[in-house]
Formats: sequence, structure tokens, C-alpha cells
Amino acid sequence: MCFWWILKSLLIFLLIFHVNCQDDEGPYKGKYIGKINSYHHQVSGDVYAVDEYRLLFTKFNYDGNGQDTFFYAGSSNRPGIQGFIVPDEHGKTNILERYFNKDFTLRLPDTKVITDIKWLAIFDIWNQNTFGDIYIPEEFEPPKVQKIPKLDGKGNSVDSDPIEVIDAKTLRLPKFKYDGLAKKAHFWVGVGPQPNSKGQLVPDEYGYVDALRAYNGQSIILELPGDLTIFNIDWFSIFDLETNTNLGSIIIPEGLNVPPSLVKVIPHKSNLPHCLQLHKNFQLSWEIFGPQITIELAGQVREDEYLSFGLSGSDERSQMLGSDVTVAYVDQHNGYAIDYNITALSPCVKVLGQNKGVCKDDLVGGQDNSQLFTASRKDGINVITYRRFLSSSDHGDKEFPLDREVYIVWAMGRLDSKKEPSFHDAYSKANIKVDLNAKDASSNCFSFTKTDQTIEDIWEKGEIYDRTIRVFNAYVGPSGGKKGYQATTGQPSTTLAWYINGLLAPELWLRRGLTYQFKVRGGNNPHSAEFYHPLIITNEAHGGYDKLTDVAQSKIRVLAGVEYTRRGRPRPTTAGPLCLAKHRDNQDRRLDDDFATFKKFNRSLTYSCEDGDAAILEITPNTTWPDVVYYNSFTQANMGWKIHVVDSFNRGSDTTRILPNLNVIVALLLVKQLLRLFN
Repeated sequence: MCFWWILKSLLIFLLIFHVNCQDDEGPYKGKYIGKINSYHHQVSGDVYAVDEYRLLFTKFNYDGNGQDTFFYAGSSNRPGIQGFIVPDEHGKTNILERYFNKDFTLRLPDTKVITDIKWLAIFDIWNQNTFGDIYIPEEFEPPKVQKIPKLDGKGNSVDSDPIEVIDAKTLRLPKFKYDGLAKKAHFWVGVGPQPNSKGQLVPDEYGYVDALRAYNGQSIILELPGDLTIFNIDWFSIFDLETNTNLGSIIIPEGLNVPPSLVKVIPHKSNLPHCLQLHKNFQLSWEIFGPQITIELAGQVREDEYLSFGLSGSDERSQMLGSDVTVAYVDQHNGYAIDYNITALSPCVKVLGQNKGVCKDDLVGGQDNSQLFTASRKDGINVITYRRFLSSSDHGDKEFPLDREVYIVWAMGRLDSKKEPSFHDAYSKANIKVDLNAKDASSNCFSFTKTDQTIEDIWEKGEIYDRTIRVFNAYVGPSGGKKGYQATTGQPSTTLAWYINGLLAPELWLRRGLTYQFKVRGGNNPHSAEFYHPLIITNEAHGGYDKLTDVAQSKIRVLAGVEYTRRGRPRPTTAGPLCLAKHRDNQDRRLDDDFATFKKFNRSLTYSCEDGDAAILEITPNTTWPDVVYYNSFTQANMGWKIHVVDSFNRGSDTTRILPNLNVIVALLLVKQLLRLFN
């Protein structure tokens, strides 16, 4: 009896040891079931349980010579015709073809789970022959989400509900609380009996590595950085690096039976001695040699996105305004590293004959001093290396100091149709200070990780389709992140967009022969690069008519909002006083996508309007107007959207459109209140 007890204990120990040691043999694949029993046709391989529904086959072989062969599963004692077909790795139930040393995942059909079956076989239905099989052990527990205890708060109001380990790289913190008052608090993991300063930073739920903001009961999902997994760490903490204080933590239980991560780890190591992780998806590396600095920007971005880095516009903090930056991207096989000067927080625009905003140095009287060295794109990672002189005679360039730390700025975002940077989607709000001339090599960089994440539940697109409306109130406000203007139009956004009757860049329906008025409050100060937006209507989708070349302007039909001087230069006719919707002072616009709907986002904004009557743009669409035209800003691109010009509002079209009449009424009431308040 004692012998069998010892044998059973040993088997349990070996099983736990095998699960815990899988990372030593390679990436964690799930809970190991065993090797496939091979009978015919060279069937072989190993099988793991990924979760309750999926099985991972590794190094699987089958010669493909069966007549009517499928993956087959059942709950009988032995494989037989009474089982059911399991779709292949493509979700199809085709006859199996040849496999050679292949890794893939099978998902059980319908709502079946692994514990419903006793075996899985490579089975030939025609002659009812089993070529290979594997049996599911009794009382087998497939990997699943594991709940572990809540955070043990030590200070700064740190608290949470029990933490969920979703998979080997993913943690969910339900109802997480932290007051945000510690200056250098981060999500922090490491090994050892308790949290300490020798751990590793975990980016927040958006990928930022800044000090943590305040949380008031939000449920957030964190991904362990690089190639770290839950099996590599002993604890998770909210840790203040300034005071070396553990503000709240939890010890990670050993041998967690969780699914493997679907995150793909993409290693990248710079050849330069210094590397700084700016964001989960952005690394800065550099080396100073003689009078030059070599800089490498490596980032996980889309093909139409850019990376930017530079010296702050302030000696006291990280500040975009006044900064000297390089915008880098890869277009097809060509790399670009272009010197920019930021004199206003808007795309480059002419203000009384001078270029202001985010402008190339050579447009503001300077020189492009960023010398491209190498550029590549692989596995979704752009790596661009360029050189600059530490000191330049260009008045727009800042000096890279060797005797002190310097504040830096960075950003990532989309390129517009002219390969110019639009408003950044990701950027740091923290002050980042770096010693560029440090003698000892330093790096806190980790491997990139890739997941198939998409923005879900985008805001409902605004539409105004109402035969009774003749007046549209137009003012400007924030473009609303990836769920806002970008999702509505598919175009990159600037900082601002048009709000029409309280809706963000809605599509409008106008009838030919009727007269409409746009009451425009987009700013009437031509000295302002950010807040001068006369309204125009053209047959071109992007706008920014004033920025275009004469040749480009000649190809666009202007329908309203522009007149021409005696010299033939375009001049806007409808520039009204500024009415601006904006974020509250303590609101972080990087979190715009947290709002479930535009209605909730809109309620979070504050409004201010300058004195004076709105400018009136009156139009009467006629038969010469195209069926689709666009309202936009005269000075800036990508602020407005479509106008559908129809011959009639008929009953058929009424039933095929979504009529947001209630939203329009609410928006009109809001605009009336604004006008009453500021007039």
C-alpha cells in the first residue's frame, strides 16, 4: 500500500514538474497530454491542451495516404465510428492531406469541451481504421483562467478584486484602485520572496511606461513585457521607484494551469550601447561619437504610421511646443528621417505668409540635418537609424548637450495622404530626462510583442438626415482618438474636427433646390495656426485647400466658402468667432477611446465661445452639384466629412437610413444653450 502511495505521489510530482519546466524547453504551450500513439501511415506528434476547447498539435506527421481520413473524437472507450469529426486547423472538415512536422491548433466543434471526450484519433471512416490516437486522462483539467487573491494594499489606496491570470502573459486586475500620488509608481514584477527594486516594469493597459495615473475602480488588462511569462515571476507589485516602496502586491502561486499566450514575441536588439523603452511599441537607442550622435528608432507600427523623437521645447520639462524632432517612417523599401520644427500644435500651415505648426525645417528657413543611415521593416517593426551633429548652425535645431541631462519628447501616429505626420496617437505626458553622454552602456528595453488587437465598439457614426433641418451649427472640438474621427472617416485626424449640431464630423443629407445655412464658429483670427478654420465645401475629401499647390487647387471644384482676389488667390469667406469644445484640465486625451459612446465622450468636454455673431455660409445645392461633396476647413486637412446631395427625401430612403432625430434634437438644444451662454 505504501509503495503505491509513493508511486502516485511521484507521478503527480513529475506532472507538476513537467508543466512548470516547459519554459526551459521552449515557450509554454499549454498542459501536456502526451504523445500520439502511432499505428499506421507514419502518424506521430505531441498534443497539448490550450484551453477547454482547443488542442495544440506539435511536430505532427501523417503521410496523407488514407482514403477517408479525419481528425475524430468521441466519448466511447475506444476510437470508432460513433465519434464525430473535428475540423482541421483551418476550420474545415476536408479529408486530411499530408502533414510533415507541423504545429497547429484544433478547436472542438459546437460547444464541446475537452472533458467531454475520452480520445482523439486520426481515423479513416471508410475502413474504420485508427492510424493514431491519444487518450484524455481521467479527471483531466484543461488550462483555464485562474483566479488568485486580490492585491495586498500597503499604501496610496491600492486595492483590487481577486486578480485573474488569463493566460501565461496576461493579467486582469478587476476594480483596480490607486490614488496616483506616488511620483514613480509602476506595475512591477520580479523574482524573490518579496517585491524589490530589481524587478522589471510592466507597461500599463495602453502600453505606456510612464508613472501610473490614478485608477478609481477600473478593470484593466496587463500584458507581461517581452518574453516574460507568469512562470518567470514570483510576485506582482505596484512599486514606487523613487522611495523603493511596495504600495501593494501579490505573490504568484506556482504551477498555475493557465492557457498559453497567443502573443507573438518579436526580439529586437540594437547595436548601439544605450537603449530606452519609451513605450511598449517604441524603443530609442543612441551613441555619441565625436561631433555626431547616431540615433535608432525602433517601433511596432503600421505601414502608414511614423515614429518621432527629439529634444524638448523647454529646458524644464518635456514639451512638444518649440521642440526639434525627427519624423521617421518606411515607405515601401525606402526609409525617411526628416527634420521638423514645432512652432504650434497643429499641422504645418501658412499664417500671414509664414509657415507655422509641425513644419519641415526647410519650410521655415532651416535645413534638414537628419542624415538617414539605415532603414528596414520586418515583422511589423520599423527600424530607422540616422545621424545628427550635436551642434548645428540651423536656428531651428537644438543642441544635444554632453554635460547635463536633457528633456526629450516622442510620439507615434498616422501619416496623411502627403506622408506628413498627423496628430499623434501615442505620446508621453511624463517628463523624460536623459543623459545622452552617459559613460556606461544602459538598457531597459525588452522584446516587442504582437497581438491581433483591433479597436472594437467604435462610436456610432453621426448622421443628420432630416428634411426639416435648414440650419447647421458648426464649431470645432477634439477629434476623439481612434474611435472618433478616424473610425468615422477612415482618415488620419488632426487635433480638431468639425462638430455639426453637436455631432462629431457627421454625414449630412441635403436636398437640391433648398437653401441651407451653416453658422460657422471655427475661429476668425488668421494669426492663429491652431484656431483659424473657415468652413468650405468642395468635391475633395480632405480639405486644407489653402495648403495645396496651385496645380492641386486647379483640380478641385470649390462649391462654397471661397472667393478669389484680383490676383487670383483664394480667400475664405466664412470665418466666424471661435467656439471650442475641449478636454477638461485634468483629462488625458490619450484615454478618449475609453468612452463607450460619443455621447459619453461629449459630456466630458467643456465649451467656450468667443463674442460675436457666427459667420453665415448660405448654400443652395443645384443639379450641377455632385451627389457627394465635403465640408472641411480652408486651412487644415481632415476635419470634416461628407454631404450627400439628393433630389428628394422619399419614403424609401427614409427607411434605409438610420435617423438620429433624437440625437439631433439633443445636439440642437446643446448648441442653443451654448449660443445663449456666450452671446
